[in-house]
Amino acid sequence: MTTSLPPLITRRRLVEPLWGGTRLAAWLELPEPRPARLGESWQVFDSNPVVDGPFAGRTLADLARDYGPALVGARAVARYGADVPLLAKFIDAAERLSIQVHPDDAYAHRVEAHTGFHGKTEAWYILEAAPGATVTYGLKRPCSRAEFAAAVEAGTVEALMAQLPVAPGDVIFVPAGTLHAINAGIMLFEIQQKSDLTYRVYDYGRRDPRTGQPRELHLDKALAVSAFAPAPHGVIRPLALTPERDLLVACPSFALERWRVVECATLNVDPGSFEILTVIDGTGLLEAEDRRHAPLALRRGDSVVLPASLGACSLHGAMTLLRASIPDLEALTAAARAAGSPAERVAEVIHPA
Repeated sequence: MTTSLPPLITRRRLVEPLWGGTRLAAWLELPEPRPARLGESWQVFDSNPVVDGPFAGRTLADLARDYGPALVGARAVARYGADVPLLAKFIDAAERLSIQVHPDDAYAHRVEAHTGFHGKTEAWYILEAAPGATVTYGLKRPCSRAEFAAAVEAGTVEALMAQLPVAPGDVIFVPAGTLHAINAGIMLFEIQQKSDLTYRVYDYGRRDPRTGQPRELHLDKALAVSAFAPAPHGVIRPLALTPERDLLVACPSFALERWRVVECATLNVDPGSFEILTVIDGTGLLEAEDRRHAPLALRRGDSVVLPASLGACSLHGAMTLLRASIPDLEALTAAARAAGSPAERVAEVIHPA
């Protein structure tokens, strides 16, 4: 009989950088005392341990090695092997993050192979944004590598960077190689490849609070992987696949959808990929259709991994969820066209390369 693994909730990894704030801890309803500068909550990551059930204490990486496609899915195994290739997190930027860039798979696997990380293409779903909030997103105009390096050296690189206004509900796609920064006043959900490879380009002269020294920059690597051009996408408009289901963005590394559950919804897990469900509003219950696994109560801020072998499950309650997976882009494109979206709108949301 095919292995059917239960839905899995893992222990969050909390990160407290100097730019973190207090909103995320309150939003997640963390117990007191709460972190004073909580910047990130890594909801799903391969080294996060499962919190309960038959696999309590074991990490997702352990389970991927033991169960392979039953956990992560045939598509994920074909591309990455027995690996959990996505990282889902929340970010709270009380202060602006550094101007930074991430490598693609080819560079990461060649130059940073010792880390075990992939490249880092990511997407953001804006949860909260202060009035007038922006993200730094690509350059205002194309420039040469030498011109960009000289601007960093002179401390004038901010004049080259484009600013993109954002509001709650906006979706921003950030392919590897895009120069970017999340600016102050923004809280968001991020889906990304499994990677912590961040090449810091410019940090406004800030110092590490522990050492008192300027924070480390990674300019040589950043110059090697950056696209010195305007970012091509901007805010992405969702595609409605059904009245309750929107496709927010898709690329070879991940797809991100928004689901609105009013009373009940059925979700069929594709055996090609595991899925990550993250509740961003409301409460509800997740129940596997075969009833072999106990129902899970979900509330805002919870993320749950649905193994590729799970099959059908039902969602009950009133909640809004973000659903991430390793996509079949052809099938997604066909679904979008069948829902009535014209080719040009599909091309805005689905990025095959």
